[in-house]
Amino acid sequence: MGIAARFNETRDSISSMWGRVPERGRRYIPVLVALAIVIPYPWYWTSLPQNHVWEFWLQFSSPHDAVTILTFVIMAVGLNIVVGYAGLLDLGYVAFYALGAYTAAWLASGQFQQVKWHLGAVGIGPDVRGIHISIWLALLAAAIVTAVGGIFIGLPTLRLRGDYLAIVTLGFGEIIPQFVRNADDLHGFDLTHGTFGISPIDSPGFGNTLHDKLGLPASYQQAYNADKLFFWTAVFLLLLTVFCSVRLRDSRLGRAWIAIREDETAAAAMGIPLMRTKTWAYAMGAFFGGLAGAYLASFNSGAFPSQFDFNISVFLLCMVVLGGMGSIWGVIVAGTLLAWLNVAGLANIGTWLNENVFPSSHQIDVPKYEFGIYGVIIVLMMLFRPTGLIPERRRKREIEEGGHDEALYEMRGADEPGAGERA
Repeated sequence: MGIAARFNETRDSISSMWGRVPERGRRYIPVLVALAIVIPYPWYWTSLPQNHVWEFWLQFSSPHDAVTILTFVIMAVGLNIVVGYAGLLDLGYVAFYALGAYTAAWLASGQFQQVKWHLGAVGIGPDVRGIHISIWLALLAAAIVTAVGGIFIGLPTLRLRGDYLAIVTLGFGEIIPQFVRNADDLHGFDLTHGTFGISPIDSPGFGNTLHDKLGLPASYQQAYNADKLFFWTAVFLLLLTVFCSVRLRDSRLGRAWIAIREDETAAAAMGIPLMRTKTWAYAMGAFFGGLAGAYLASFNSGAFPSQFDFNISVFLLCMVVLGGMGSIWGVIVAGTLLAWLNVAGLANIGTWLNENVFPSSHQIDVPKYEFGIYGVIIVLMMLFRPTGLIPERRRKREIEEGGHDEALYEMRGADEPGAGERA
């Protein structure tokens, strides 16, 4: 039997086996494969090829860097609810990131030395002053506070549409970071510690009791495998975000968001309450943005104003556009790619280019041009794949069908028959 015949036989066998898998089960197979690759990543990443000819492509990040990457992906999935599902252009998503980070800082640090209140905190002594509640409760509180903040921001802005909405959200995205930079003296009260930020923030953990009985880590920061613990927790939070996002998309509320995205006027005519539905989109997107911000602040052991620039909002929006607006899996792939480039990829590529391509007299600092590189990537995507890397089926149909619309009338030259009569 020839090679071609064996290949065809194998392909037919695989197709037959795949056809016997229930349709509902097929959706979970890619997820299980992805988890099988991601979960053991902290154990095998050191064995990945890094010193070969193709290291340009295979420079992978450590689990420490991967925590930051996963957290940005969580924020991108949250922004996808606002931009991808409801079609609301948000240029100030960094405000939710900042609000979540500072809420965790207020609830799990020594910022407020005037009081001493402990509730389930781990890794600190009983005499440490400040508010110290369990970081798990702080994460939930930060997400809820940020969702409420999203409602208050959304109520006065969501009556606007298109460019006007984008400009107003841009304003809020600038107001929040400026506020945390200057809120160190509110009539003598230090709320945010100004440009110095709030540090340290308590670490996640399960305390000595659960550590002794179940072997769970008492405190992540004090564990020998801290990066692995933070990494697996970030994976869990991402899975939780994806699960909630999928359920929201398939719910009645999610269908209302999609109807507003496709045609807001028609959605209102069909009885969908625009303001309430849009506000829910803002609140849910803000919820996950605050959750990610609080977790990243705990991982970095601090919340600092320099982390909340406008560039972050654009960066997250690029993830949504590159992956495909409304596509959860597309946003995950694009978010992972762009976040990796931002955290370690561009630096690794620059090092490889300087060692193998450019002479020592003409070295190049690739990370210096990061936003120019991201801009080129987005432009190329808009030209050659406007639906994104992994487009949502409904969104893909919208763009493809819209691209084949015919004009209401055709312009003809004056010398064509009937032109004068139509004029």
